Amino acid sequence: MGGPGRPADPGPGAFNRPGQPGYVPGGFRQNDTVRDFEQVRSDRREFVEDGRTYYREPGRIIVRDRDSYLIRHDENERFRDLDPRGYRFERRGAEFYSYVAWSGGGQIVTVTDDDGRLLRRYSRYPDGREVVLIDNSYSGPLRPIYEDVVALPPPDIRIPRDRYIVDYAQADEAEVYEALTAPPVVPVERRYTLDQIRYSPDLRARLRSVDINTITFDTGSFTVTPDQAAKLSVIAAAMNRAIQANPREVFLIEGFTDAVGSDIDNLSLSDRRAQSVASVLTEQFRVPPGNLTTQGYGEQYLKVNTQGPSRENRRVVVQRITPLLQQGPDQGQAAPPPPPAQPPR
Repeated sequence: MGGPGRPADPGPGAFNRPGQPGYVPGGFRQNDTVRDFEQVRSDRREFVEDGRTYYREPGRIIVRDRDSYLIRHDENERFRDLDPRGYRFERRGAEFYSYVAWSGGGQIVTVTDDDGRLLRRYSRYPDGREVVLIDNSYSGPLRPIYEDVVALPPPDIRIPRDRYIVDYAQADEAEVYEALTAPPVVPVERRYTLDQIRYSPDLRARLRSVDINTITFDTGSFTVTPDQAAKLSVIAAAMNRAIQANPREVFLIEGFTDAVGSDIDNLSLSDRRAQSVASVLTEQFRVPPGNLTTQGYGEQYLKVNTQGPSRENRRVVVQRITPLLQQGPDQGQAAPPPPPAQPPR
């Protein structure tokens, strides 16, 4: 179990286990739909096992251990929404594979375990070539999340604050692009899994970020309204430019709430807000969905220190996590483009 202050996690083989209450093959139901947050609350179910409390709701599992909370989401929900007819999901032994078409006959393939945790995600080009975007399994079997929290000293930041955390409302595309392609602010010695990055603030502190403070949400809502969506054009253009240069780039979209409401509601809302922004970037601006990943943090990191309603705290932040995920001799190098299609003979 996680110690005080450390996030808890179901861990391999717990909660979502065959024969136990609440078991769902593949971790998440493939036909869950959500109209609004009131439905999320009404569909939420509670389970208790081994001293932990689990809350299952459409597309999410929230775990409470002592005073710590963790949220995990359905890694395929965003892709099902993108192409409901073309999306495929199948079991192969102990793993689950999903497929969604993208970019001229290519596919995005996502591999999860029976608990719904992400193992791998890769792009498959029409010529059969595959480019790995996320490998969450390279370091061995998945562990409880609290064992993946990486503790590091604060980085020595030697760039101006407004370049370390870019204020999206004040920045132009060149400044956003610079932040989304820059190396870490201090050297990174090795690669990390996506779980380690998601749940380790010390790791994320080594990366520059873009605070999208122009996108705000109504209280209790995770919907990006059309007027808000239009404001994402600049960061979408920067992302597309970066991915064109290096198809392996991966960007983490982080969701946050204000302090109004329960911890569980805020964690769920923030995770759904991050996913909504990722969906808009893909559906309206053609940012490749496989190069995006999301995570909600609820009210953990308030921008404005207030316990009252705050639109500034209901926001999203974007970071380029490629240097942490893909550290290696080819780090930062663009994958070769797929060869031109050959005419049939």
